[in-house]
Amino acid sequence: MPRVKVKRASTTIDMTAMCDVSFLLLTFFILTATAVQPEPMKVDTPASVTQVKVPDENLGLITVGDGGKVFFSVKGRDVRGRMLELMSEKYAIPFTAEEKNKFTIMETFGVPMGNLKEVINMDANDRVRPGLQPGIPADTTKELSNQLFHWIYSARVATKELKNEEMRLSIKGDAEEKYPAIKQVIDILQSQKVNKFSLITSLRNEDF
Repeated sequence: MPRVKVKRASTTIDMTAMCDVSFLLLTFFILTATAVQPEPMKVDTPASVTQVKVPDENLGLITVGDGGKVFFSVKGRDVRGRMLELMSEKYAIPFTAEEKNKFTIMETFGVPMGNLKEVINMDANDRVRPGLQPGIPADTTKELSNQLFHWIYSARVATKELKNEEMRLSIKGDAEEKYPAIKQVIDILQSQKVNKFSLITSLRNEDF
């Protein structure tokens, strides 16, 4: 007897559920992603072979460039808010609740305390206009004139209060910046007995 041929049916896969999951994941990542804040001062870091990544939290970043200008960046909105409160008390400069909230969004800044309110109340695009922020005043003393010293100290105190951890500090210097400007920042860290910090570099081309 001839064999009975079984009729073959075409195989279909319903992709509706997979599409739903894909769009849900895409929506989740879009809503939870943090936008990268533009930097008010760009620097070209020196190249090295080190491949250690900078941590995403609990970090204070000191940027030096453009002829010795110093900018300070702190990770964490809560830490930035508490840091501003400490600096407000120290320099007797009050800030409104709205100004404090705006400051917590500013990840990087480089302006004297006397001009900080003006910069905070600017439009976000105007704040990062090249040349607008002259840098944070710094000298070799621990007096109020050395504002960088007190920003770093206040950031460390805020991190200890809120995270119960020591803040990690890094220096990001332009490759063309002269050594005395970098050394001044290192001296400020050492005056606070901070002898462990990182130097930010870019990876050499041949190592990619």
